[in-house]
Amino acid sequence: MGTQALILDGGLGDGRDTREVRAIIDAVLREAGWQVALLALRDIDISPCLGCFGCWIKTPGICVIDDAGRETARRIVQSDLVVYLTPLTFGGYSSELKKALDRSIPNILPFFQRIKREIHHVKRYARYPRLIGIGVYSDGRADPDDEELFETLIHRNAINMHAPAHATCVVDDADPNDLRRCRIERVVEKVIGS
Repeated sequence: MGTQALILDGGLGDGRDTREVRAIIDAVLREAGWQVALLALRDIDISPCLGCFGCWIKTPGICVIDDAGRETARRIVQSDLVVYLTPLTFGGYSSELKKALDRSIPNILPFFQRIKREIHHVKRYARYPRLIGIGVYSDGRADPDDEELFETLIHRNAINMHAPAHATCVVDDADPNDLRRCRIERVVEKVIGS
């Protein structure tokens, strides 16, 4: 089992912050023996995807935009575990995390294959990282529909990005640290124990 974890922190810094939850994730992973790297996405210059398919046709495997999005995509595929950390936005990712994930499309091929009666992209690489999605509510705004949407989104992205294992949890930044830590420990154990 690999031990390189990458946290993609999609915190926006506008009252929907993820720093406290990120510190818990970092501690849980380090205690389990993982080396942890962090990308605080709001501090990195990543342009939105152009949707030009240049990463598949003109420069296979490399985005045509020469900015930090290239390095982010490379670091994702070279990790053993990637954590998508995001404030929940209608059950989805923050704009910062979504932008980084859109730019990771060069990590798969433009060809298609059938996976469990569905059509998905073909792997570009022999190995892909495990995936954990952690959504953060602010100030007790928990919504079961948002949680279900987030779980579905992580599941679908795990299939598309060929994650060998994945899990999700949603925490509220108003909850005590020990409750958030317990939820995060369970989801980490589920993914790294598989």
